Amino acid sequence: MINKQSPNPLWTLGQKIVSPVDKMVSCDISQLSPQDAYKLLIGSIVPRPIALISTINSEGKGNLAPFSFFNGVSSKPLCIMVSITRKADGSKKDSLLNIEATGEFVVNTVAEWMIEPVNYCAGEYPYGVNEMEKVGLTPLISEVVKPNRVKESPIHLECKVHKMVEIGDGAGGSTVIIGEVLRVHVHEKA
Repeated sequence: MINKQSPNPLWTLGQKIVSPVDKMVSCDISQLSPQDAYKLLIGSIVPRPIALISTINSEGKGNLAPFSFFNGVSSKPLCIMVSITRKADGSKKDSLLNIEATGEFVVNTVAEWMIEPVNYCAGEYPYGVNEMEKVGLTPLISEVVKPNRVKESPIHLECKVHKMVEIGDGAGGSTVIIGEVLRVHVHEKA
């Protein structure tokens, strides 16, 4: 369970807090390179949850990749979002190609004990390589979608595409995928 202890349990309504925030530096995003803008964004949104997304292509070959632009969207319908950026050459990543082809994916949450294989899943592999097999994670058959779940993950969200939104194009552009959660699997000790 999550620790719900307040970091300042003696604080009362209206009481001023002690903050180290002092002087600010302003950045004109239009003056930054796409790489610097990306670094600023990912350094600003912390901690970022990681979605380890499993997909399959139209031939049934699996793919597994981590994405840090991930969060909840709504509770009715229960939806999550993940943003999949383009590769440096502007082409689509394998996960996006697979989601476009099948309309299905699984979000497997990432836990500390999975960090090394998850990092290796982020590597550049040829299309059709099954990263789950490559890194030694264990596939579990999903109940309502075709992509496998990751056994070592504490939470699995079986999803179908609700909506896809293109943001920009080429390198630095992305596709925001809103996925409707059809089935949730939670490790009983989570």
